[in-house]
Amino acid sequence: MKKDIENLEDIKFMVDTFYDKIQKDDLIGPIFNGIIQDRWPEHLEKMYRFWQTILLEDYTYSGRPFPPHAHLPVDDSHFNRWKSIFSDVVLSHFDGEKAQEAIWRADKMATMFLSKITYFRDNNLKPID
Repeated sequence: MKKDIENLEDIKFMVDTFYDKIQKDDLIGPIFNGIIQDRWPEHLEKMYRFWQTILLEDYTYSGRPFPPHAHLPVDDSHFNRWKSIFSDVVLSHFDGEKAQEAIWRADKMATMFLSKITYFRDNNLKPID
């Protein structure tokens, strides 16, 4: 029986499972692996804090998530794959209000990131770091 996302251990499981699939994905894996390279442990720790803050309201993350993504060579197909993998991971392992919130927030974040990336790319602008 699946349970909801309730604590940091659940967040870590969700993040680790998600990024394990991301790293192996033919479409978006090369982008992530090329940028993160050997810094996966650092990236995962940051993602634990991000999702812990978002879903559990334990304010462990500080930062601006968009700037590192601003110049990625991505389009709608990449974000659709990212959202699909994220939703599949959450729905395969969790059930409940926080799980649904995680999917909703991931979808909104992906939509906003794609919009901003496209805007900066189309207007030949550099985002503020």
